Amino acid sequence: MSLIRGLIDRLLLVCAIVAGGLVPGFIAQYRQRLGGRLDQARLDLAPWQKIADQYFQGDIGKLIQYHLASRDPTFHAEGGAIQALLASVQHLQLEAAALHGSLFQQAVYLSLHADPELARATLSDWVPTFGLSAEAIVFALVFAVGLWLIFQASWSLTAAGGRHISARLRRPPSVAPKKPSISR
Repeated sequence: MSLIRGLIDRLLLVCAIVAGGLVPGFIAQYRQRLGGRLDQARLDLAPWQKIADQYFQGDIGKLIQYHLASRDPTFHAEGGAIQALLASVQHLQLEAAALHGSLFQQAVYLSLHADPELARATLSDWVPTFGLSAEAIVFALVFAVGLWLIFQASWSLTAAGGRHISARLRRPPSVAPKKPSISR
């Protein structure tokens, strides 16, 4: 059993180091895709911003309100579209800003706040890359040690539980002493 545990242990450690080394590359590709979306959203908003600059002293909020106040349904709908586009740009800017921290901060942010659609798109086009920066290597090692410790703990708990059950099964059942019967 210790041979199997040793093989699983080493294999898990090597796989965890490789997986941990691939995470920084995925994060970089996610950031690039997010940046592309932000650039496109800014390009889509630019003509509306020019109109706001020309007629509303650059206040795009006033342009949106002007559209939303219109009785013309098409013009009113444009106000909603501009508002959604502005909200999208602002959201993407916040996400991009959150991904400018350290690699560990980026990994935590993505694990808690990643856009599922963007993550799926990134994963579908993902080209595995192993980061060789000092930060990426440290990340890979910390990731691997974390997984390895979880494995060690779960193996130990499983083994301890198995020994406890095995010991119970080997013990003969305890027989309660019979009470002496009093005969009359």
